[in-house]
Amino acid sequence: MSVEPYREITFDKEGDGPAGQPAALAAPARQGVTDLVVFAHGWNSSPAGATRLCSDFFAPFPGLLAPGVEAGYAGVIWPSMMFTGEPVPDYRALVTVLPEKEPVLDRLTELLVTAPADEAAFAAFGALLRELTDVDGGGPGGPGAAGPRGPVPAFLVGDPVAVCARFTEALEAEAGRDAGLPAGRAEGFGEGLARYWKGAREVLRQATYYLMKQRAGHVGEFGLGPLLGEVARAAPRLRIHLVGHSMGARLVAYALRGLPPGARPVASVTLLQGAFSHYAFAARLPHDPGRAGALRDLQERVRGPVVACFSRHDTALGVFYPLASRLAGDSASLAPAGLLGSGDPRWAAIGHDGVQAVPGTVVRPLAAVLREGVPASGCVSVDTADVVRSHGDICRTELARVVVSAARTGR
Repeated sequence: MSVEPYREITFDKEGDGPAGQPAALAAPARQGVTDLVVFAHGWNSSPAGATRLCSDFFAPFPGLLAPGVEAGYAGVIWPSMMFTGEPVPDYRALVTVLPEKEPVLDRLTELLVTAPADEAAFAAFGALLRELTDVDGGGPGGPGAAGPRGPVPAFLVGDPVAVCARFTEALEAEAGRDAGLPAGRAEGFGEGLARYWKGAREVLRQATYYLMKQRAGHVGEFGLGPLLGEVARAAPRLRIHLVGHSMGARLVAYALRGLPPGARPVASVTLLQGAFSHYAFAARLPHDPGRAGALRDLQERVRGPVVACFSRHDTALGVFYPLASRLAGDSASLAPAGLLGSGDPRWAAIGHDGVQAVPGTVVRPLAAVLREGVPASGCVSVDTADVVRSHGDICRTELARVVVSAARTGR
């Protein structure tokens, strides 16, 4: 580990962790630690990989702290996953966090490898996805009916060929843009129905996103939030700074919802390429004023700022997050027309364009924040496109400086 003192916080999928974690986090305060920086990773295939990311991310911090600041560090290790750009997703990473689904994952992988060019194979693929995600394609309420965990994403119960076609179109459009080609289909995607297996791989990725979205929020609200409340009781003067990347940003944000009543141990929050709605903190949704964001006004539980770093170069959030969100929330989006390139703000991620629909939110370019610092309170959106070139591009000294500035611990 690049920093000391460092503690590891571990949770299972239910948000439960080993006994003694609150005491272990509070203990450094008795040795003079004034500030605890807590970092939650996003999708990752192994705890060891998550620990390496924590070490890389924390490495610049000691050199950025002001005299008199004694910082401690903690990594939140939770059962998540990461897909790489390999031709076939590494399903073994999924087995690590979904061991009970190994037979289903074996069959899904076989279909993705063989890519049969017939509709029956796509129908089987759709059925396996529903089995993977514990979604019923029918039942009393019909496809997509609300169940114990809320509405079912339409892409899991829609026509599998149509769904895979939509994701293939998105991949082709993005590949064409990267290659500087005019609008239209990029090369190398196959022909006929076989062409849609490229999109099927992305559909599997998005199905696991659906699972991890629920898991991250649950672990944050029922695991990290209550744990921070216990730490606050044991070390009331310790200032806690939450940092999360991707789904980890969702986790630390939902931890605010899980804090015990009256507890305010969190001094700052920094969200790096957050994979959740940019309307999460809104009291009213612009397109539906009768509804609020899932984390309405929870920024008020933070003593300092809530900072959302965003980058237009993040394809994962700029293209595929809104695509999956549309397909999850609107069955009409399965129609061929009007799906891609609409720029509909209802489906955007906070890591794509920052906090939205929260009055008083300050928007700053990274250069201005590095020069002038982060405002002392409220929601702040920081455009980090100058240094963040992809979704995972977060181990940057500049981003560490943003965190330190938000925490009021910098030189």
